[in-house]
Amino acid sequence: MGDLAASVVRDVSDLDLDRDGACLHRGLAAALLNDLAVILAKWPDGHAGVRISGDPDLARLLDADGPIGGMAAKAQGCDVRPVRAVLFDKNGRTDWSLGWHQDRTIAVREQAEVAGFGPWSVKQGIRHVEPPFAVIEGMVTVRIHLDPVDADNAPLLVALGSHLSGRIPVGEVDAVVAGLAVYTCLADVGDVWCYRTPILHASHAVSSPVGAGHRRRRVLQVDYAGGDLPAPLEWLGV
Repeated sequence: MGDLAASVVRDVSDLDLDRDGACLHRGLAAALLNDLAVILAKWPDGHAGVRISGDPDLARLLDADGPIGGMAAKAQGCDVRPVRAVLFDKNGRTDWSLGWHQDRTIAVREQAEVAGFGPWSVKQGIRHVEPPFAVIEGMVTVRIHLDPVDADNAPLLVALGSHLSGRIPVGEVDAVVAGLAVYTCLADVGDVWCYRTPILHASHAVSSPVGAGHRRRRVLQVDYAGGDLPAPLEWLGV
């Protein structure tokens, strides 16, 4: 989708979730790191992306009674639940770059034909479908940082305010990004970034820019949503 745009310099405390589509909660997951390490040790290590489901321990850690789920509920102004979790691990063996895009699919338990839902895909054996975009607009995504992320360690880039533009055709993404401020999402271990799920985002590989080298960058990404999908569809959950 073209070169990644240069990022703006702005104090992170100035970011507003509703206006900009992103905000940082420093240290929000710090008290959970030991529990997360035990839980994630059950899952494959060192893979680019591991989709996690059917893990009651992780579900309890992420529910609305905990700091992460509580923050997501406050951001949405309603009851929410974790509906998808993916452990991303950029390291010396698995490394990639990601062009500008919106997240447009959700994970569900079983495929079923429902008006407005499609096309379908399968990722790591899990059914995914593109829902009506209003479903995506009603979600919030959090990224729990398990490793530090500086400017040379593949931070996520977000186009501020792009979540307000609805479903953006692929051919128009670069033009939309060019007209917006791009923010580089740096983080320390235990920090949690919160995003409006439709926000345009991208990232470099760990080894970019040249000379940065390979350092591990693990992030647990969790999508939260409120309410049910139209029957017979069901959220996959965590």
